[in-house]
Amino acid sequence: MTRVLLLNGPNLGRLGVREPEVYGHLTLADLVEAGERWGAELGLDVEVRQTDDESEMVGWLHEAVDTRSDVVLNPAAFTHYSYALRDAAAQVTDVGLRLVEVHISNPYAREAFRHLSVVGPVATGTIAGFGFDSYRLALQALAG
Repeated sequence: MTRVLLLNGPNLGRLGVREPEVYGHLTLADLVEAGERWGAELGLDVEVRQTDDESEMVGWLHEAVDTRSDVVLNPAAFTHYSYALRDAAAQVTDVGLRLVEVHISNPYAREAFRHLSVVGPVATGTIAGFGFDSYRLALQALAG
């Protein structure tokens, strides 16, 4: 069974209360339940995590390399500036694993500073703008 780390960056622990007009009303607990369910339906072993700490996220990407796990990554605010995260994400794809960058909203339909992703160029692919379905689509891509 393919192991997938579904990783979420800063402020995503506030899903459901932070800008619900942008991110919806579902919570991180809802995402954990949905991610594990979607994974089981697709024959994937999915573990959902969230952190506001950049170094912890980098460590999880290193763990993905060491355990040969594919990654679904919502880097959140780290998307736009974290070269440390970009370099750790590159290690995932450099060893032949897959990393799908995911965003709940469409960054290109938002403020100009959100249009740059330093992670996108090293990701296997990017899915954005479909709400929680962005995660489901990413898992389907990994399962397919």
